[in-house]
Amino acid sequence: MKNAIGIEVEKAKQLSQGLNDLLANYQIFYQNLRGLHWNVKGKEFFELHLKFEELYNDAILKVDEIAERILTLGGTPLHTMTDYINNSEIKEINNVSDGPAGVQHVINNFSVLIGKERALLSLSADADDEGTNSLMSDYISQSEKLVWMLTSYLG
Repeated sequence: MKNAIGIEVEKAKQLSQGLNDLLANYQIFYQNLRGLHWNVKGKEFFELHLKFEELYNDAILKVDEIAERILTLGGTPLHTMTDYINNSEIKEINNVSDGPAGVQHVINNFSVLIGKERALLSLSADADDEGTNSLMSDYISQSEKLVWMLTSYLG
């Protein structure tokens, strides 16, 4: 049996579950970026304050895209902080003001997100779900480039 967009219902359910996992991780990642943006101190303040803002603005767009994709597949997106905290591999960070330490947190968080996106890419290819596949492919490309740039920043 297929859903309204032609994807097998069971595969759409698995994709929605994986996307909810990604959504929870992106929400914690987003909030971590807000904290880094607000609290960064030191000689890298001006450049990192702007970079963290750029990253959280991008993350919140992805949060919305992921939630809407879950709805498109027929699922229900997680939408409480409790759900996000309970379902996220990415953990909250608190009071990080050191710029390089914050950048390292971002790199570590991107590594988690990329792994989840790759798993979804594989699952969406198997389900013949081009919408999710395209989204994950774009996210992976963007995230990998950011990891390279942030790693280069740290030296």
